[in-house]
Amino acid sequence: MAVKLTKNELKTQKDQLKQFQRYLPTLQLKKQQLQIVIRDISAELEKKNSELKAMQKGLDDWVAVFAENQLFDESLRLEKLVEPENVVTGVDNIAGVRIPVFRDLTFKDVVYNVEDYPLWVDTAVFRLKDIARLSALAKTLQRQIELLERELRTTSQRVNLFEKVKIPEAKENIRVIGIYLGDQQTSAVVRGKIAKKKLQGAEK
Repeated sequence: MAVKLTKNELKTQKDQLKQFQRYLPTLQLKKQQLQIVIRDISAELEKKNSELKAMQKGLDDWVAVFAENQLFDESLRLEKLVEPENVVTGVDNIAGVRIPVFRDLTFKDVVYNVEDYPLWVDTAVFRLKDIARLSALAKTLQRQIELLERELRTTSQRVNLFEKVKIPEAKENIRVIGIYLGDQQTSAVVRGKIAKKKLQGAEK
């Protein structure tokens, strides 16, 4: 886009450059903060996923010892005894991004006849609930990462726009306008001197 070669435009370009240079460090800081938080949450998610796999494996091995779950009627399977109802979350604000924070996972009250199951089923139900809670926590952490990564992409684009486009563009416009105005001033001085000489010549 062609820039106006005027003093007013020079002032506008200088003001914009100041704004860009003042805003850029804030964006860079936000980008850094987002990168650090995403890295920390990713490490936490990896840890929780490892815990989840270990708990699932522990439960599988434990149930396998009894080899009874597969013998139950379809309506009496262990999974039927644990029905998640609602994921309870709060909200946190990270670098201007609202993210969900896991609080708890509630379950439907499932009533079952203890006579239909062996003694170890009560313990299995508790363990299945722990696994479900950990899984819900992991999903919430994953959602946090998705939201923060989306904001990071937007912030990175703005940083690049300021660093590679807006600031260099404003500096170049200031340079071009400065040269033009300088040339105009020089021409005006030269014209003034010529006019003065002509006037002096006419007076003689």
